[in-house]
Amino acid sequence: MREPHELLDEVKDEKSFLLFVTSLIADREPHEGKPTDEVGFTEDWANNSISGFLEAAVAWAEDSDFGISQDSELETNKWKQFAVFLYCGKVYE
Repeated sequence: MREPHELLDEVKDEKSFLLFVTSLIADREPHEGKPTDEVGFTEDWANNSISGFLEAAVAWAEDSDFGISQDSELETNKWKQFAVFLYCGKVYE
């Protein structure tokens, strides 16, 4: 299965969104229960609890006008916008 970051640009509808989410789940599963490093990361996952994941996604959305300031396509492609929102829950600090 392809990595979540590889699928982001292809998200445009329900099917591609669900493929992205399935990839994000597969990316997360091997990290479950592993210890975090000195800054709280578990390998490439910056946020390791549901609350931390959602807080990071919301912080990204607030800081970037829900991504529109970074990628104007997100204004019209709501499937991709929500996929990026979820992805940022993984990586945004």
